[in-house]
Amino acid sequence: MDSDALVRALADALCAEAAAAIAARGAFHLVLAGGSTPRALYAELARRGVGDAAWHVWYGDERCLAADHPERNSAMAEAAWLAASAIPEEQRWPMPAEYGAGEAAAVYADWLERVADFDVVLLGMGEDGHTASLFPGHDWGTQQESPDVLAVFDAPKPPPERVSLSAARLKRSAKLWFVVTGAGKHAALVRWQRGERLPVSAVHGKAETVAWLDVAAWRGA
Repeated sequence: MDSDALVRALADALCAEAAAAIAARGAFHLVLAGGSTPRALYAELARRGVGDAAWHVWYGDERCLAADHPERNSAMAEAAWLAASAIPEEQRWPMPAEYGAGEAAAVYADWLERVADFDVVLLGMGEDGHTASLFPGHDWGTQQESPDVLAVFDAPKPPPERVSLSAARLKRSAKLWFVVTGAGKHAALVRWQRGERLPVSAVHGKAETVAWLDVAAWRGA
């Protein structure tokens, strides 16, 4: 499918997951990703008027920039969807990355103690196979005793200082959805399929792991 159809299908699936979680437990805990395709998804959710007091929104990673910087994942999600939604502000949990990686990681880990397993996590994949801010050659926090949140000080993409959920914390999620679009991601997708050791290979959902692909990512053209 093309990227527009992918966004519509993803929005449909996300709304269905939210309805099921709310019916079962009275709450839906969602982790957001950054990037152009998630931005299109968030715009679609805004168009549909999605989100209410049962929704709780978290983030997979964040750049250590000012809180209102346009390159922050949280700033993008707020502008595209959350600010106009009915999700209470106190149930939207941006990573406080403006504090710096170390302090932000500690604060976010403390906040995460109030939630058990996420219902759905949205993640992207970079051309090098990274996901969230878990990069090749870095500590991904894969061990059971790894902290929930990692402080990243030497990311290969700017800015070098970031905050990321660890692989261990991500693997506690019920469903983990990778959203991968564009021909530039095809080579990394093939490496992932071959079972190479990549950050994207290190995380999976407890009940479901799905790669949502557009035709360009699948075919490489």
